[in-house]
Amino acid sequence: MFKTILGYRHFQPFLELDFLCPERALITLYNQKTLKSRLTMNEIITHQNINKQLCGSPLDVKEGFARVSLKTTNEMSVDNKGLVHGGFVFGLADYAAMIAVNDPNVVLGSAQTRFKKPVKAGHTVEATATIVEEDKNKRLVDVTVTCDELEVFAGQFTCFILDKHVLD
Repeated sequence: MFKTILGYRHFQPFLELDFLCPERALITLYNQKTLKSRLTMNEIITHQNINKQLCGSPLDVKEGFARVSLKTTNEMSVDNKGLVHGGFVFGLADYAAMIAVNDPNVVLGSAQTRFKKPVKAGHTVEATATIVEEDKNKRLVDVTVTCDELEVFAGQFTCFILDKHVLD
């Protein structure tokens, strides 16, 4: 661990960078009254190598919450009418659940889901995931996916935080 101080200590705000680990460098901003607020750089510490064109791009991530958007393409469709395969919608919802939990060792244990409406290629879908229950290493995450403000998918994802990576 090391710290870097940027700025002036007298009458000016200054930043303290605290590198506890490279993935979560903490920034502390001190103002004139030495009140501080913490910001986290690189907030997402799970599923870092995911293909965002297939599973979506995060729009908002907070503790226990994530919002992810996916622009669907013709390559995702299953027919000449442009019906998007449900696996892409599920993948978006799963990714949102994983980053709501936001642990490097999170895995999906099970999911209870409902596809409510079809999605057509070219449309943007948005998943919102919220942790609704925590019990030791288990998290229940409610996820909804919308398209043009209509709910197209809903589910509850049971996630587990393992002591080490699932492949170790």
